[in-house]
Amino acid sequence: MSSAKYVFVTGGVTSSLGKGIISASLATLLQSRGHRVTIQKFDPYLNVDPGTLNPYEHGECYVTEDGAETDLDLGHYERFMNHPTSQANNVTTGSVYQSVIQKERRGDFLGKTVQVIPHITNEIKERMQILGNSGDYDVIITELGGTVGDIESLPYVESVRQLCWEKPDDCMVVHLTLIPYLTAAGELKTKPTQHSVKALQESGVFPDVLVCRTEHEINESIRRKLALFCNVQPDAVIQSIDAETIYDVPKLMKEEQLDKVVLKNLGLNHTGEADITRWEEFVFNLKNPKNEIDIALVGKYVELKDSYKSISEAFIHASATSRCKVNLHWIHSEKLNDQSAKEALKGMHGVLVAPGFGPRGIDGKLHAVKYARENKIPFLGICLGMQASVIEYARNVLNHQDAHSAEMNPDSSHPVIDIMEEQKKITDMGGTMRLGACACELKKGTIAHAVYGADLISERHRHRYEFNNAYLAQYEEAGMKATGINPETGLVEIVEIPDHPWFVGVQFHPEYKSTVANPHPLFVSFVKAVLKNKA
Repeated sequence: MSSAKYVFVTGGVTSSLGKGIISASLATLLQSRGHRVTIQKFDPYLNVDPGTLNPYEHGECYVTEDGAETDLDLGHYERFMNHPTSQANNVTTGSVYQSVIQKERRGDFLGKTVQVIPHITNEIKERMQILGNSGDYDVIITELGGTVGDIESLPYVESVRQLCWEKPDDCMVVHLTLIPYLTAAGELKTKPTQHSVKALQESGVFPDVLVCRTEHEINESIRRKLALFCNVQPDAVIQSIDAETIYDVPKLMKEEQLDKVVLKNLGLNHTGEADITRWEEFVFNLKNPKNEIDIALVGKYVELKDSYKSISEAFIHASATSRCKVNLHWIHSEKLNDQSAKEALKGMHGVLVAPGFGPRGIDGKLHAVKYARENKIPFLGICLGMQASVIEYARNVLNHQDAHSAEMNPDSSHPVIDIMEEQKKITDMGGTMRLGACACELKKGTIAHAVYGADLISERHRHRYEFNNAYLAQYEEAGMKATGINPETGLVEIVEIPDHPWFVGVQFHPEYKSTVANPHPLFVSFVKAVLKNKA
């Protein structure tokens, strides 16, 4: 018997239907039944990883504990499962071809002609089974990026066909599709789904379950019609109706018995019910706040909110903990100057300056930091947001008028943020930053130590530049304290201003570790400070 079962999730009709949320919801339900589950994402683009992609192209780049730059869907997986992912959980076509070509260059194929089949598909199948062969999981859910019919997705679909043929008792396919509603006709239409399933079947892959995204309830007549024409069992036609929040989806999928249908198809015990009581308590608290606050999120990618997906989700987790609705006000940093910052941030109960790269919008971030600092508004700066707080303090408190980051102004006479020593000789862009989990020692009697309740923590990073320790004594004397230090390198990880109600800048990305089950303590503390400020 195979060491693991495999569930492949494909998409049809259109993109952005929510394969990642359906996959994560299914994992949540299976976990609640005692199964060891993980999810992996296979993306069809030729980038080796999303690390070099513009956030406008692909949303945020999510970083795992082991330092992999991955698709933002892995953030959903971790937030729902409360379990870390790794490099093995995200595969791109670029990484597949890179590996195969490297093997060809080494002569591993013994002179054979290297082709998509079998060499590329063998590489894909091997990666699809890495987590299953580890012995750590009972069920591996694999989300295939793109939609059925995409040219770039064909090798993945073919690999799924081969695995389903090789392991018929251990594999199944869930196909997520759209049932559009034609307002003029007043009807839900099944034809797009029928065509989508037909295209999948023409590739030799036969879905076992249909998950149908819809704006309106799907009646029994439509379910029977879909079952008949798509060759699935009637109970395997699952309705996924539009939800108020993505955190409603596990409950909706439980009501549709998706977990039972999947377990039955995999030959696993499907009796009893999934216990998601804690999840339902979280959703209740989220939907029934007792207070409300306004927080400004200042960044340069605010037109595409997915660029800061983990941050917005971390606020949702923290808001449920405090029974407080967090209204995020997305403020474009390029539009801020000294005057407009005052107008945009007036009435905000808290300010978060977001991460990013490059000089565009940095001046606006500095104005936002200054406003929050001078007006005693709770402030959280993340990565470049922390660096902006350091630059602003140097200019307006230490009186170093041209202080800057060496990233933005290499000629600054006061580079209070400078490139890391080990980064100076690096020329390649992909996967070369300081990435993944690193240790941080916290000083007692600080906000950070109170937040974490520990002397030593571990957080995830993604940066090339750091606080310039040559200026540390000046900052400490003037009132900005370094309260978190990397024990190995001496890198300043956290800065605070003690005479401010709540002013914290962190070089790392706390948002990556916030989950439904374990909201990140830094966001929880920030929300509480903002609540106190409002009161």
